[in-house]
Amino acid sequence: MIRYALHCNRGHAFESWFQSSGGYDRQVSRGLVECPVCGSDKVEKAIMAPRLGRADRDGAAEEAQQRAGPPAAPAEAVPVAMMSPAERELGRKLKELRDQVTRNADYVGRKFPEEARRMHYGETEHRSIYGEASPEDADALVEEGIEFHHLPRLPDEWN
Repeated sequence: MIRYALHCNRGHAFESWFQSSGGYDRQVSRGLVECPVCGSDKVEKAIMAPRLGRADRDGAAEEAQQRAGPPAAPAEAVPVAMMSPAERELGRKLKELRDQVTRNADYVGRKFPEEARRMHYGETEHRSIYGEASPEDADALVEEGIEFHHLPRLPDEWN
């Protein structure tokens, strides 16, 4: 497992664990890594200094750090929860729903708002689509009366 310090294009900083650096790359390329604060999928690794042990140290610095306690919490905490078996079952059903949509709908990527508008206004035939929309674009679609649903992001994608 590897922990990365991450930040989104809106300046929110957060951390996340990944199976490997390749696992991080795969999730980012699929748009699965999102900022837990604003939902942006424009996420990058922040610069991190590796923590390396040195053979010439006597352990005094490490003992001092242990006495100091854990580091302060980040400025912006994110909501987290432990789930009951019933809640895990609901998560499984949400994953099935998302998998059903992604299997049977056309992926239009970042063109989702434009494609949804074209279908809503009768410029093109209605079909099932999915993709990405910024929070601003999603708000505009709602204001125009265009019905759409957010695809659920599941805890296993963030862990």
